[in-house]
Amino acid sequence: MKIGSFDPKSATNPLADTRTRGAKSDKSDATEATDSAQVSLSATGSAIAQAGADPSFDAAKVERIAQAIRDGKFQVNPEKIADKLIANAQDLLKRYSDH
Repeated sequence: MKIGSFDPKSATNPLADTRTRGAKSDKSDATEATDSAQVSLSATGSAIAQAGADPSFDAAKVERIAQAIRDGKFQVNPEKIADKLIANAQDLLKRYSDH
């Protein structure tokens, strides 16, 4: 079913319109958008960020593990990994429920 006639010469290209709109914006608009941008974390995001800020990071231990991996001597203990994951999840859930 034909609704109307189509004239390709008068049709606009939506992609071309988008490109020209972006080129026409002046620098002050970009500055305003940047200055007014605000970011906030949810309670869960804050808890995760705080958990990652642990000052007990041991760079020497990381280097020992990296060297063991390079030497092919590093052995993965899946039970220990699972136990740590569960403990970390429980800790995060406890922190979240306390707020």
